[in-house]
Amino acid sequence: MKRVSTDKAPAAIGPYSQAIVANGMVFCSGQIAIVPETGALLEGDVSAQTRLALANLAAVLDAAGSSLGQVVKTTVFLKNMDDFSAMNAVYGEAFGDHRPARAAVEAARLPKDVDVEIECIALVS
Repeated sequence: MKRVSTDKAPAAIGPYSQAIVANGMVFCSGQIAIVPETGALLEGDVSAQTRLALANLAAVLDAAGSSLGQVVKTTVFLKNMDDFSAMNAVYGEAFGDHRPARAAVEAARLPKDVDVEIECIALVS
């Protein structure tokens, strides 16, 4: 096992890693809309938060030797399922024709009270 860490994504805010590489796969912790350079929470709607969460996830994947194109499974946590369509539009742009398996669930409360958090499992080159 190898721990993944990059300053191009928010640092872990607890006793966990941004990701772990094991057996040719990378298991990424959930990413939220924190600006990596400042550590500040992005103010914005679920679309803006989804865009930044996916960019942070892409940075962690890159540090692990992977990419969004190698993602096999995601889990999307939404504060409000009414935001599903807006999140899904941004998610679709990010993944293009690549369609990893996905679960989307509504969560009562997410870290820092954000609207969306996304985690994934991907292959490593």
